[in-house]
Amino acid sequence: MIYPQNFEQKIGFDHVRKLLTDECLSPLGEERVAEMTFSGNFEEIEIRLNLVTEFVRIIQEENNFPDQFFFDVRPSLKRIRVEGMYLDEQELFNLRRSLETIRDIVHFLNKGNEEKTNSPYPNLKRLAGDVAVFPQLLVKIDGILDKYGKIKDKASAELARIRQNLASTMGGISRTLNSILRSAQAEGYVEKDAAPAMRDGRLVIPVSPGLKRKIKGIVHDESASGKTVFIEPAEVVEANNRIRELEGEERREIVRILTEFSATVRPFIPDILQSYEFLAEIDFIRAKSYVALQFNAIKPALEREQLLDWGTAIHPLLQISLAKQNKKAVPLDIELNDKQRILIISGPNAGGKSVCLKTI
Repeated sequence: MIYPQNFEQKIGFDHVRKLLTDECLSPLGEERVAEMTFSGNFEEIEIRLNLVTEFVRIIQEENNFPDQFFFDVRPSLKRIRVEGMYLDEQELFNLRRSLETIRDIVHFLNKGNEEKTNSPYPNLKRLAGDVAVFPQLLVKIDGILDKYGKIKDKASAELARIRQNLASTMGGISRTLNSILRSAQAEGYVEKDAAPAMRDGRLVIPVSPGLKRKIKGIVHDESASGKTVFIEPAEVVEANNRIRELEGEERREIVRILTEFSATVRPFIPDILQSYEFLAEIDFIRAKSYVALQFNAIKPALEREQLLDWGTAIHPLLQISLAKQNKKAVPLDIELNDKQRILIISGPNAGGKSVCLKTI
């Protein structure tokens, strides 16, 4: 139990929590920061400190740690637990990239195994020890999405056929429109620099309002100024209707592909969510490491006894605040042990009593 309840605010630790949150790459780490509590468990504290110490070394000594894609897809994964629900393209792309990041982090921390040497980051390596990386799911996703996160033509034979028909039909419409446009330009009905445009998903040509009856077709829109109307020539109406039909078929096939893949993922969701807990922990450790570097902090030596022995200790928030003013904080030396358990601080206002207590 922490007493008083606003102890964290009194010592300024809420500002430290804010600094940590700002360093997180995703809601995964931010949740860890929000949930963190004080601990009196020696082993737990030792492990936490070792993890941060190792990650600080990674920041300082490595330039290839894979921290590009920390996406939180847990809500999406939980949603598709329901039969028939599916990940959309963006969600699938985020899943693919974050699973790749998990895989790359695990490989990075296990690189000592490949080189037959002791790991330079043993505590982080243990953290990554049993994390699943799902190579088969990554292969399946790569068969569906291109490198930009869009559904590939070859994601299915049916989709390839539909898109081929779309391209062919669009090409036919474009040729017809260009022919009509050239004739209209020759007759002076259309500006010389006019080009086919798209309105409401249909290919049209821009015409001056006074000449719109010179071209047979359907008026779909007009410009904001009212100086141009957009006409769909009668010759391409049927082909444009076919485009709409094919686009509907394309959407349905994409949904089918995504639904089928989501059904493949569904049995693995509990394990994937567990791997995201690892990603959350890495995000949290990374944030603590960057804040430690901001503070110019060092790992304290822990003892299994009531002992506090600090030399040239500085309140980190005061240090940051004064540094912005080109000033330096005054360090303090302090020792408390089983024979010297009580410390009395007295002095004038603005003499540093509160800062001393908050530092401890």
